[in-house]
Amino acid sequence: MQYRKFGKLGIEVSAFGVGCMRFPMIKLEDGTDAVDESVSTPVIRHAIDNGVNYIDTAYVYSNQKNETAVGHALRDGYREKVYLATKLPTWMCNTREDMDKYLDEQLARLETDCIDFYLVHALNKGTWEKIRDLGVREFLDKAKASGKIRYASFSFHDNYDTFIDIIDSYDWDMAQIQFNYMDVDNQATLKGLQYAGKKGIPVVIMEGLLGGKLAKAPANVQELYDAFPEKRSPVEWAFRYICNQPEVGTVLSGVVDMAQCDDNLAIFDRCESGIMTAEEEELIVKVREAYKSRTKVGCTGCRYCVPCPNEVDIPKVFRIWNDLFLYDSKLKGNGGYKRMIAEGHDASKCLECGACEGACPQHIGIMDMLKQADSEMRE
Repeated sequence: MQYRKFGKLGIEVSAFGVGCMRFPMIKLEDGTDAVDESVSTPVIRHAIDNGVNYIDTAYVYSNQKNETAVGHALRDGYREKVYLATKLPTWMCNTREDMDKYLDEQLARLETDCIDFYLVHALNKGTWEKIRDLGVREFLDKAKASGKIRYASFSFHDNYDTFIDIIDSYDWDMAQIQFNYMDVDNQATLKGLQYAGKKGIPVVIMEGLLGGKLAKAPANVQELYDAFPEKRSPVEWAFRYICNQPEVGTVLSGVVDMAQCDDNLAIFDRCESGIMTAEEEELIVKVREAYKSRTKVGCTGCRYCVPCPNEVDIPKVFRIWNDLFLYDSKLKGNGGYKRMIAEGHDASKCLECGACEGACPQHIGIMDMLKQADSEMRE
């Protein structure tokens, strides 16, 4: 496992951090949802046994059941082996007291008396102004002083200017951003990543595979990979590009099973800062342009836009639509959409209330995109 210096903090963190958001769910006997701990616990412990020392979860993941599952996985001495990160549910906080309430609840769920990296979750211009005015900076100072958290951090979904405003508004210990070879000019951007690095603020990367979209190459992208002398999987190319950036502290990968975990362990054992050659960097430029020529909508499948008041499964609509064009899967795409129509979750059910657009961290014009997707997939 490769380890990287974590900015100004004086610690070293594994290049691969386990993102716990995507573990499979099961139904319990009482009908409630839970994380399938027969999967999550072995995967988390296997990753730690093989050198991973950064584990990421959040209050809202897995219908608010993820932290509990992570807490269980970190029993038996595993908690002491890792830096544990979780997140304050920013949009659920309406008072300063709410912040204390959620933090105490998270400490209990995670079965720990201190959270290493505590992130103010999913900040954009609006949520930052709201949570800032409620006193989040004072809350973080108090939580650090009390020993309930070690490092005050934030995760981010907005544009470069907003990122600079937020990162300069408090003495942050860490920032988590969406970054991959498709997002060099989107969200916090490559320039924002470099700005954080100059300030000595370590950066954790999420959506390195853009919600899985970069894990399977469409034909025109695969042709570029196949023509290159060095043979690597699309996943490895994506992570290799991120790890090439010296400002990156760790890269989160949302593994869902042991096979993905082992694949990631092998990849991150080979990825170091500054490892890419000029020819490899040029390949990624070509890959980026090849993807841009095919992608219909930049949805990462984060599901912040659901539930929809009229039960439109927005991320699934966009996933099927993108798959149709990205992977030349017209039959698969239309077949999947026909099932959505039959189930009543298709894009035509959109009431244009706009709630989804306000929640979308990618700032997608969801209502117009749903109309276009519905039109094209009904053809």
